[in-house]
Amino acid sequence: MLSGNEDFPTLLINTVKKNKVISIIGLSKNVSKTTTLNHIINLLRDKHTIGVTSIGRDGEPYDAITELPKPKIIVEKGTIFATAEDSLKNSDIEPELIKGTDFATPLGIINIYKAKNKGYVELAGPSMNKQLKNLCNDMLKIGCDVIFIDGAFDRRSFATPLISNATILSTGASVSRNMEKVVDLTSHIYDLFNLDIVKDDKIKKISKDILLTVQVGIINDDYSINKLEEPTALGSSKVIFNQLTKDAKYLVIKGAITDSILDEYVSNKKVKDLTVIATDPTKLFFSEQVFHKFIKKGGCLKVLNRINLIAITVNHTSPLGYEFVNNSFMRLLQERINVPIFNLGPCDNLCL
Repeated sequence: MLSGNEDFPTLLINTVKKNKVISIIGLSKNVSKTTTLNHIINLLRDKHTIGVTSIGRDGEPYDAITELPKPKIIVEKGTIFATAEDSLKNSDIEPELIKGTDFATPLGIINIYKAKNKGYVELAGPSMNKQLKNLCNDMLKIGCDVIFIDGAFDRRSFATPLISNATILSTGASVSRNMEKVVDLTSHIYDLFNLDIVKDDKIKKISKDILLTVQVGIINDDYSINKLEEPTALGSSKVIFNQLTKDAKYLVIKGAITDSILDEYVSNKKVKDLTVIATDPTKLFFSEQVFHKFIKKGGCLKVLNRINLIAITVNHTSPLGYEFVNNSFMRLLQERINVPIFNLGPCDNLCL
């Protein structure tokens, strides 16, 4: 496992060679997500045509909780970026309109621009995955070598493999004052991002066929299927499990999977050795504790598509005035996470 910013440029350059759309998720506010993006832009500015956008609004000048100034996203001259019209008014760059879209937001229509000078930009991209995917495709056609999507963990659906090819996760002290809790949560998310994919081609095909027409389906041990009528798994866990028999081997769910589904399996006496299949890890919203109970009872969770987590960046300080011992924080994370972890430090010299 790697740490330290001396290896970050190498990892980034190698990643860009293979991945055209890269998402950056912040586990909470003030965890180095913007610092990470600014480091990336600084490292690649002379080598690649960079594109940037976000899922929903991000990059507001002040943190809504602390009211402290937030780090600004600095783009270089020639950067391609997509943002809403009103957000453009809060930026200090001279934009050149490249292409308009029909993606309407509360902040106006989203358009694609080129920066005519270096400066900061407020990003406000689409809130719908389909729109974001189309936007990224347009930016690639325009000439971007790589696109970075700026977002937050509560809007992590944009990290789906259907949109981005690789993901960087940012975590840090602002998640919680308790360092062990931050390590536990970060490790839990890492574990979800690295769940086993469905390797059985027959089960994979049946699962995909089920999800073409319904939100929830059951695959039995003889490969027969039962498509359920529930419009979503949310709030329907008891109804779903009432339709499972002892022959049920796979429960396929298209939407969000929460604690209630896993809890229902733990308390259910007739269903054993069940594998729950999710489309990808962005649909998983359950706690580490409930997940462990689910596994302990013999449950298994797999995904049709895995998230390509390439690195984790950390910020051991909080704007609320406390900080973790950086070496201890990094060491605890490295003991449980098998991807490169970096503390990129402040970006003050990059943000001027």
